Amino acid sequence: MTDTHRAGEVFRAFLLLGLSAFGGPIAHLGYFRSEFVTRRGWLDEHAYADLVALCQFLPGPASSQVGFALGLLRGGPLGGLAAWTAFTLPSALLLMLFALGAASLAGPLGSGLLHGLKVVAVAIVAHAVWGMARTLCPDRARATIAVAAALLVIVAAGPGGQVMAIGLGGLAGLACCRENGRARPAVLGFGISRRAGLACLVAFVGLLLGLPLLVQAGAGEGVALVDAFYRAGALVFGGGHVVLPLLEAEVVRSGWVAADDFLAGYGAAQAIPGPLFTFSAYLGMVMAPAPGGTIGALLALVAIFMPGLLLLVGVMPFWNALRTRPAVQALMRGANAAVVGLLAATLYQPVWTSAILGSAEFTLALVGFTLLSVWRRPAWLVVLVCGLGGMALGLPSPP
Repeated sequence: MTDTHRAGEVFRAFLLLGLSAFGGPIAHLGYFRSEFVTRRGWLDEHAYADLVALCQFLPGPASSQVGFALGLLRGGPLGGLAAWTAFTLPSALLLMLFALGAASLAGPLGSGLLHGLKVVAVAIVAHAVWGMARTLCPDRARATIAVAAALLVIVAAGPGGQVMAIGLGGLAGLACCRENGRARPAVLGFGISRRAGLACLVAFVGLLLGLPLLVQAGAGEGVALVDAFYRAGALVFGGGHVVLPLLEAEVVRSGWVAADDFLAGYGAAQAIPGPLFTFSAYLGMVMAPAPGGTIGALLALVAIFMPGLLLLVGVMPFWNALRTRPAVQALMRGANAAVVGLLAATLYQPVWTSAILGSAEFTLALVGFTLLSVWRRPAWLVVLVCGLGGMALGLPSPP
C-alpha cells in the first residue's frame, strides 16, 4: 500500500473519530486506543503508551499530537496531515457555523443527547484504563506507580499535576523497573530525519520569538492574530480546557471578542466532538479586527495547533533513538504506568462525576463498556447507543 493510499485510510479513520469522539482529550486517547491499538493493530500497547507519555510532556493539545503521530506512523507526512485534518475539521466547521448563528441544541431531547455523550466518555475511558492497566501495570512496582500517580493528579488538579505525575512516575520507573519486562523494539517508522526534526525545533522557536517582534514593528492585525493564537498553543501543557485562560487573556481583554461571545462559543465547544482547540476557529470567526470571518478562523485554527505539532515532529527522531537505551526504557515503563494512573484519576474527575448522576446513567455507561470490551464494537457505535440512550433518559416521564 502506497503512502497516498495509507493517507486515505488514515483520513477515513480519523474523520469517523472527528465526528464521534466526544468527551475531551483524555476520552480521545481512549478512542484512539480502541480504534488503532485494539481494532486496527497499527501499534502495540507499549508504543501507544510511550506516545501518550511523550505528548503529555510537550506543550500543546496532547490528544491531537497523539493523533498526528499515529497518522505519521501509518502514512508518513501525508498520513500525519490527514489525521490532523480529519480529526479537527468536523468540530472546526461546526463552531464556525455556530459563529454564524446556527442554533444550539435545546429542549429535553437535546439536553438528553448531550448528557448521553458525557456518559459515553465514561465507557471509553474505563475501557482504556482497564486494557492499559493489564498491559502496562503487570507487577507490583508499576501498579503502585499508577495508584500514586492517580492520587497525585486528584490532589494536584490541573496540567501541572499531570506533568508532575508522569515525571515522577518516570523517575520511579528508573529506580524500580529496570528489570521488569523484556526490552522491546524501540524504533517506530515515523520517517522523520534528525535534520527535519531540528528544522521544526528552529521554526518553533523562531515563530515564538519572531511573531511578537513583527507585531511590534506594525506588521498588521493578521500577524497579531497569528501571534496571539500561536503563543497560546505554545505555552500551555495538557491542552483542552487549560488553554482557555490564555485565550481569554489574548482575545477578550484586548477587546477583540466580547466576553459574552467568548462564553457562548465555549459552551458550544463542549457539545461537539473533536479537540477543544478548535474553539480557536470560532474566536477567529467572530473577532472584531480584520481579517475575521473564514480567513480569521483558518488563521487562528492553524496558529494554535502549529507549535505543538512542530515540537512533536522536532523531538521524534531524537526520542526514537533514546528509547533504545535500557535506562530510558525503564523510565518509560514508569511513565507509562503513571499515564494509567492519570487516566484513572480523570475517569473519576471530571468524567464520572459530571456524567453519572444515578442508576440510569450507570446502566447506560455499563452497556457502552460491555459493547467495547466484550463485544468489541467500534467506538462510533457506542457513541450512537449512548447518545440515543441519553435522549431516552431526557424524555419527560409520563403522567
